[in-house]
Amino acid sequence: MTLVISPAFSSPVPTEVSGITPDRLAGMLLPEIERIPVLHGNHSIPLAERFHVTGSPCDMNIRFEGDLEGVHWIGAGMTSGHLTADGSVGRHTGSGMSGGTLTVTGSASGWAGAEMRGGLLQVHGSTGPLAGGAYRGAAKGMTGGTLLIHGDAGSEAGLAMRRGLIAIRGTCQDFPAFNMLAGALFVFGNVGLSPGAGMRRGTLALLGNQPVPLLPTFRFSARLQPTAFRLVLRRLERLQFPIDPGLYTAPIDIFRGDLVTGGKGELLRVRRA
Repeated sequence: MTLVISPAFSSPVPTEVSGITPDRLAGMLLPEIERIPVLHGNHSIPLAERFHVTGSPCDMNIRFEGDLEGVHWIGAGMTSGHLTADGSVGRHTGSGMSGGTLTVTGSASGWAGAEMRGGLLQVHGSTGPLAGGAYRGAAKGMTGGTLLIHGDAGSEAGLAMRRGLIAIRGTCQDFPAFNMLAGALFVFGNVGLSPGAGMRRGTLALLGNQPVPLLPTFRFSARLQPTAFRLVLRRLERLQFPIDPGLYTAPIDIFRGDLVTGGKGELLRVRRA
């Protein structure tokens, strides 16, 4: 039986629900869950004072529903189980998660999947800035897991990314893969300014229809169809992420950079007919 959590009233005051995760709540009784403290504005209150709570978490399933745009840190730090947010959500959704599956049926604000370590986060709408990125002052962003964004993404997606996979179906604003250390970021729409700036290693794939001007610190290396590229496409299709079949045979230009940080990063740019 799924545990269902929905706001008891509408409020302009943000609510933080960090720690309300399937792994933490498994085995707890409903009265115990209702007493878990959450942060409403700058006040700590019991969960049941802000949300209706029904069902049971015994099957490691939690569902948030209702007006969730002012609800932040949904699924942050989760390690296992399944969590669904039915609608658009606030900031830090899936931040630091290391396992399990988190699905957002709408959009998510900034820092979705920030510093993820594992698991699967799917956002069926768009995300704000710094999806899968590092928090300010941190040395590493995402270090594992998979982040799928079916809409658009804001700026600095994959900031200081170390491992894992981010796929963005729509457009991505400025500085995707900024200071990337490793991992893979695939953008199937168009991108903004300075893709791959400061990347040291890793792979940034630019697969949109519009020509992408690159920084002068990237150098052309080869034109081919990398096997690893096709393997990532197949992996995404298995996760129900739509892929243009033409990408499997389209020629790919490979560039090395950013030369100012060693030039060991790999930037892939599709050549459209």
